[in-house]
Amino acid sequence: MANYTHYINKKYKPTKNDLICTYKFKPGKGITKEEAAGAIASESSTGTWTKLTTITEKRQLKLGAKVYKIKGDYLEIAYPSELFEPGNMPEILSSIAGNIYGMKEIKTLRLVDIKWPAKIRDSFKGPQYGIQGVRKTLKIKKRPLVGTIVKPKLGLTEKEHAKVAYESWMGGLDVVKDDENLTSQPFNHFKKRARETIKLKNKAEKETGEKKAYMANITAETNEMIKRAKYLKKLGNEYVMVDILTTGFAALQTLRNEMNDLKLIIHGHRAMHAALTRNPEHGISMSVLAEISRLIGVDQLHIGTAVGKMEGKKQDILYIVEDIENKFIKKEGHMLSEKWGKIKPMFAVCSGGLQPLHVPKLVKLFGNNIIIQAGGGVHGHPDGTRAGATAMRQAVEATMKKIPLKTYAKTHEELQRAFEKWGK
Repeated sequence: MANYTHYINKKYKPTKNDLICTYKFKPGKGITKEEAAGAIASESSTGTWTKLTTITEKRQLKLGAKVYKIKGDYLEIAYPSELFEPGNMPEILSSIAGNIYGMKEIKTLRLVDIKWPAKIRDSFKGPQYGIQGVRKTLKIKKRPLVGTIVKPKLGLTEKEHAKVAYESWMGGLDVVKDDENLTSQPFNHFKKRARETIKLKNKAEKETGEKKAYMANITAETNEMIKRAKYLKKLGNEYVMVDILTTGFAALQTLRNEMNDLKLIIHGHRAMHAALTRNPEHGISMSVLAEISRLIGVDQLHIGTAVGKMEGKKQDILYIVEDIENKFIKKEGHMLSEKWGKIKPMFAVCSGGLQPLHVPKLVKLFGNNIIIQAGGGVHGHPDGTRAGATAMRQAVEATMKKIPLKTYAKTHEELQRAFEKWGK
């Protein structure tokens, strides 16, 4: 086995120009933690399995990653920023989350957190709108935004889809989103769906006197995605939605670059994230994916709920909310400190098995700067979509007024009916 221990330097003090990663790991059979840690640092920076004649040892040590801390199942590695091309997220991840997962010296490996040096951080655009920009667009100052996903996921025609969206807006919701796997199918073409839905969005705005938003799913091959974004802009829409992982970070960067001209809000869906995040011993944490999204420039991102149908621990989700909303993050446990500088905060989106009775707990956990999206919790209401939307809005209003939902439901029929269905 190759000797990688020269990548370990526990006396090393990271500099302000180092990119730092926290990993959770288990060594392979017969491998010490130091050997495994050194192998990770080597493969993710300058090393290989044998001695080379193509690089001096001095330069290899200068540019090589440095394991400066090993504690239990966790290690911290400092990478000189010279290893990375500014503004190139695929290249950065090919190093710190690339070949290292396939090394024989490693049994399990999880990238837990990243601290970004200013020279790399500032090479990315970050959100164009972020929390305050979205609030200004929708003219909502303090309360949580409330919305839905058109259900069923697949099967509705363009006009049926638009009608469900209209009923949702008329019931009091702020935002309506396409589901993650609805793009442009034979039964529901993108352009016709966009035309029909935006037409009814405009109608709902006139009838309610409130600003409404339609998050149209443009996920596709990169050039097609940009064409769809331009079409939405032409129709007067303010939003695009994209599946950030299945699309890929390079395509996401290209889309964000286009937004300098198009000025559309980017709603990020995290479809496929659990393939990377769900195993607590292996993969990449959701916090890391959220940080990457914030750097690239997503304005709002799904983060989980801690209630509802999706897996996710409360503390992990709280870390994500802190990561995407704050300008400064304190080091806590295995989460690294962070200064976000000019990078704007992202709006946290809670969705997955939500209904009106979850609203007070969500606000208590995450505060007002969240977008609460309920699919089945709106369209599954006993009296239909409009009533379900009204019940969601009533739950938000009661929570903001600090009135218990059961008390509020006594004078609000839609919320009372929600209790009858989901109260147990």
